Amino acid sequence: MRVLIVSPRASGIGGVAQHVSKLARELGARGFEVEVVSVENTPHVPVKGLYNPSFAATAAARAALKRLRGAKFDVAHGHNVPSWPAVRLAPAAARVLTLHGVFSEQVGMLHGPLLGRLSGWFEGRAVRGVDALTCVSRSACEHYRRMGVDARYIPNAVDPRELPGEGLRLYDRQVAYVGRLSREKGFDVLLEAAKMVDPSVHLVVVGSGVRELEERARALSRELPNFHYLGYRPREEALRVMKGSDLLVLPSRAEGMPTVLLEAMALRVPILASRIPGVLDVVDDSCAALVEPGDPAKLAAAINRYAFDYPGALVDRAYERVLAEFSWGRVAGEYVRLYEELLGARAGRADPSPPGPAGS
Repeated sequence: MRVLIVSPRASGIGGVAQHVSKLARELGARGFEVEVVSVENTPHVPVKGLYNPSFAATAAARAALKRLRGAKFDVAHGHNVPSWPAVRLAPAAARVLTLHGVFSEQVGMLHGPLLGRLSGWFEGRAVRGVDALTCVSRSACEHYRRMGVDARYIPNAVDPRELPGEGLRLYDRQVAYVGRLSREKGFDVLLEAAKMVDPSVHLVVVGSGVRELEERARALSRELPNFHYLGYRPREEALRVMKGSDLLVLPSRAEGMPTVLLEAMALRVPILASRIPGVLDVVDDSCAALVEPGDPAKLAAAINRYAFDYPGALVDRAYERVLAEFSWGRVAGEYVRLYEELLGARAGRADPSPPGPAGS
């Protein structure tokens, strides 16, 4: 089977990139022929507000060119709404779109309500313009089902064999934030909370993102002796920092299904996260410490508590859950079954069984 995967990113520490890269590898290991179109091999404008639109346009042009050249794929599989134009134009028998959160809500939070509403119109066309829609979180599936779209839940996953065996502990009492520096991730809340964290607790931040938040993080690193902004680091190093920490903090306002939580669960790192949809698809009170989003004082109080005293039973249950529910063998198998269903249904429509004898 030939599969064309289209994604804004296919490498790096981000959740979508990790999902796409692992899916491509899993499909390849099963004998599929996989081609990936992403910003790593497609021209785009790396500027806020133009990044996704420019990728959508150039990826669509690449897909159209493949059609003109006579290429053929069994499945075109896009990740997130900017991939949809390329999936729509791709020379494929079946088209799948996977959403890593509610796209219009994410755009509205990042770029304002006007762009959020405009993206909602485009989003509506995209989710209705494919043969199958999948979501990595149950809450996103419910959102699109309310729009009248049949959405299938196929979660993110993690491969514990790829995770580091040893952690990187930089300070005696270490709390890590690993991920994109953005408002939907609640990083601005963490910056305010850092001023109220016990001085003996060191906050270590790994990641990059919105320039304003990066600048605020650098400034706070100079102001507070227990706040350390390391910037972007390769995934292996970021995971080692996470594993060497007493606590992973994820203060998000909105999430699809955060891969960083799956990685922390598999690394047996205690978790402090926001009580929001997306996060609750991965963990609950039985396996993580949860806090209401958007409140720096409550976040700081939770960090001060759980950096020193975290129930070991939560860590054990989180580890058991990630192995049981979020393995790549299981998730890749669900995608393969979906592909086969779509191709089988299409073959049935194209080649119907001949009618039986008259009177039968």
